Amino acid sequence: MPRWRAALYRAAPALGLFAVARLTGMLVLALWAWHIGRSPRALLATSWDSDWYLAIAAQGYGTTLYWPDGTIQSDLAFFPLYPVLVRAVGTVLPVAGGTAGLLVSWAAAGAAAWGVYLVGERLYGRGVATVLVLLWGLLPHSIVLSMAYTEPLLTAFAAWSLYAVLTGRWLWAGALAALAGAARPNGIAVAAAVGAAALYAAYRLFRCERRADWRMWAGAVMAPAGWLGYLLWVGVRRGDPLGGYFAVQAGWTSRFDFGVGTYGFARTVLTRPMDLGFTGALLLTGVGVLLFALFVLERPPLPLLVYTAVLVVIAVGGSGFFESKPRFLLPAFPLLVPVAVALRGARPGPAAVVVAALAGLSFGYGAYLLTLAPMAL
Repeated sequence: MPRWRAALYRAAPALGLFAVARLTGMLVLALWAWHIGRSPRALLATSWDSDWYLAIAAQGYGTTLYWPDGTIQSDLAFFPLYPVLVRAVGTVLPVAGGTAGLLVSWAAAGAAAWGVYLVGERLYGRGVATVLVLLWGLLPHSIVLSMAYTEPLLTAFAAWSLYAVLTGRWLWAGALAALAGAARPNGIAVAAAVGAAALYAAYRLFRCERRADWRMWAGAVMAPAGWLGYLLWVGVRRGDPLGGYFAVQAGWTSRFDFGVGTYGFARTVLTRPMDLGFTGALLLTGVGVLLFALFVLERPPLPLLVYTAVLVVIAVGGSGFFESKPRFLLPAFPLLVPVAVALRGARPGPAAVVVAALAGLSFGYGAYLLTLAPMAL
C-alpha cells in the first residue's frame, strides 16, 4: 500500500468522527436557522468577514469603508490566499462565490483534520491522535471550521508543515509555512516554528561536528515568504513599505499592545453586565492560556511549542475585536493535547460524558454565534 494511502487508512476513524461532529453542528445550526426564518447557507457563507473575502475574490482589492466615528476599514487587512482559491474554484466549477468559499473551507478543514491526526499520531500514538482530532472538531467556536473563513485553511497548512518538520522534510515544511503565511496574519506562527526548528537542528549538528543540510536552511528561508511578501506589497501600495500594513490593521483597531487591551476588556467584563458572547470570549481565551501552560508541562517538541506560543501571544497580546480571539486560537490545536491525553487514559464512561458535554456546548454555542450574538465572530 502506498505510504499516503496507509496514512489515510490509519486516520480514517478520526476523520470519520470529525466529519460526524461538523455535520451534526451544521445540522443543528440549519434546524435552528430554519426555525427562525434564516438561511443556513447564507449564515455559513456570507457572515461577517466572509463578505470581505468573497468581495476580494470577485473584484480584487480596493474596498474601503469610512465610518462616522472616523474608523477606516480597508480590505487590504485580509490576506490573499483564500480569495485566490475561492476565485479559482468559482472559475472551474459552476458555483456562486459563497458556495465556492464553503467548498474551499470544507476541503481545508478535512485536510487540516488529517494533518492534526498525523502530528498527534507521530508524537502520542493513534488513540490520542484520534481524540485530538475529535476535540478540535468539538471546540465551542468550531462552527467556524464549517464557514467561509480562513481558519481551516491556516490550520491545514500549519498542521502539515509541522508534520513535515517532525519528519525532516524541510522543503515541504518551508513551502507549506509560506502558504500559511499568505492565508492569515497569524500564519507567521508557522514560519516561526520552522525557523526555530531549523536553528535548533543546526545547533545540534554543529555540536556533533556535522554540517546542516542545505534543505534545512532553504526551508527556513522560504517559510516567512508568504507573510512578508503580502506585508511588503500592502506597504508599497500604501506608500510605506514597512508600516503600511500595520496602519491598515490599526484602522480596524487591531494592534499589538502587549496585552493592555486584553486587560482592559477583561476588567470591563468582570465589572459590568456584558453580552454572553463577550463573556464567553473572555472565558475561552482564559481556558486557552491555561491549556498552554499544561501543554508546556508536556515538554512538547520545539516546533509545536513555538507555533502554539506565537498564536497565544498574538491572541492575548493584541487589541481589538476581543470577541474574535477564541476564533484566532482555533489553529492552535496543540493546546488540546493535554485534554486528549487525559481522555485517552480515562474510563470510557466519564470520557463519553465529557465528549457529549463538549458536543452539546459546541453545537449550541455555534448556533448562538451565527444567529443570536450581536458581535462579530
